[in-house]
Formats: sequence, structure tokens, C-alpha cells
Amino acid sequence: MDELSNSPGPRVEVVNTHCREFMQAIKDIQVNLREEIKSACEYRPFEKCDYISRISNEICCKKLEYVIEQLDNMKQGIAQYYIAD
Repeated sequence: MDELSNSPGPRVEVVNTHCREFMQAIKDIQVNLREEIKSACEYRPFEKCDYISRISNEICCKKLEYVIEQLDNMKQGIAQYYIAD
């Protein structure tokens, strides 16, 4: 957001770096979700116990909510940047 609000305008390389970091975070979340889904299908001694998988899924959901919140903030910043021009 700081980069988007620069008075001379955002630097392309910095915005690209942030976008790459964001996409890597999304990929990491997808990998974690896939692993959790796979582990839910594997045999466990306590078959009816889903606590760890459920908590891990809730954490992944919270991460996604955070990412969505950050995207919304970025959209607002971009909108304000273009309105200011």
C-alpha cells in the first residue's frame, strides 16, 4: 500500500515483487490445503479424531481471509490513487 501511495507513482519492480510474494503465499496455502485433504484420507489410529485437520483447515481459512482483506485494501488504495489523479 505504501508503494501504491507514492506521490510519483508506484515503482513497477516493487509492485511486481509484492505480487510475486502474494502469489507465492497463495501457492503455499494451496499446498497446505492439498496436504490436509490428503492426510484426512490416510489411515490414522484415531480415525474419528479430526481435531488436527480441522484446526489446520481453520488456520488456512484464516490465512485466506487475511489475503482477501489485503487484496481489498490494495483495491481501495489503487482506487484512491486513480481518484487522486
